[in-house]
Amino acid sequence: MALLAACSSGSGTNSEPLEISSNSSSGADLFAETFDDLPVCTVNREGAIAYVKDEKAAYACEGGDWTLDDEDSTERKSNGDTDNDGKSDSSGNKKINVPGGSSDASVYDVVTGTLTDSRDGQTYRTVKIGDQVWMAENLNFVTDNSWCYGDDPANCAKYGRLYTWGAAMDSVGEWSTSGRGCGYGKTCSVASASSVTLVRGICPKGWHLPSYDEWEALIVAVDGSITEYTSSNTAGSKLKSTSGWEKYEDKSGNGDDVFGFSALPAGNRDCGDYYSEGYSAGFWSSTEKGSNSVYHMDLIDNGVNASLNYNSGNNGFSVRCLKD
Repeated sequence: MALLAACSSGSGTNSEPLEISSNSSSGADLFAETFDDLPVCTVNREGAIAYVKDEKAAYACEGGDWTLDDEDSTERKSNGDTDNDGKSDSSGNKKINVPGGSSDASVYDVVTGTLTDSRDGQTYRTVKIGDQVWMAENLNFVTDNSWCYGDDPANCAKYGRLYTWGAAMDSVGEWSTSGRGCGYGKTCSVASASSVTLVRGICPKGWHLPSYDEWEALIVAVDGSITEYTSSNTAGSKLKSTSGWEKYEDKSGNGDDVFGFSALPAGNRDCGDYYSEGYSAGFWSSTEKGSNSVYHMDLIDNGVNASLNYNSGNNGFSVRCLKD
């Protein structure tokens, strides 16, 4: 499969925030590590609430200035809650869901083989392959720099979301600090080859974005061999779903899904356009090839192999989380 071209730095696609995050599910409009990291309080931000992590305090944008919220430091003035869960209390105050709080949790049920992400209540199937426990569905957690294929919400329900690498690594440090500052054009090397660092990234608590070595371990567990850019293994046919993949010439592109990984051909996003739905699937790793390139696991319709390729961190690929 040909590598996608990287978007130019002047195209406007490299817009990943490094310090500030907006997440409607959290109750706050913005998150910042320190007060100095807050953006300018403009007319467009009037009424926005920002949570400053090192102060554990909330600020409101009012009249061109960030002012300390005069309610409890974790409560938002308007339509909200008191239990750190995004609901409302009797006084009408909305509490900010602080990262690491009660809303930032996950429930793994080994009996049913399911993972529930308490941040948004979504439940995913899981599967154990070798010594690893994987999500058996693509992540569908809403965050900045993530999209539904073709901008169609139905595709998020079908395939999960497509994320830039910076979004997958949680470059803003909203959920953990392990991937903070990582993104296109930023060399962070937190999970270089042979690294034991677990990068949670955008994954539910207790799960993480797989490293190059962990993707390699999956391919070896499934097939016993791994070689970049070659078709010397048959892991792809064993990881692909049994339906949804387009035919290549006179052959079906579907897999056997013998391990229950159920990889669907979710396609990708490149420079603002969507490509290859039905023909390919790409899954981010936490391992950089260089400041502009990142390793990802590739599956394609016209091959039986699974390969570890690398591409621009600005592209949009799927995320599969691995249990810590």
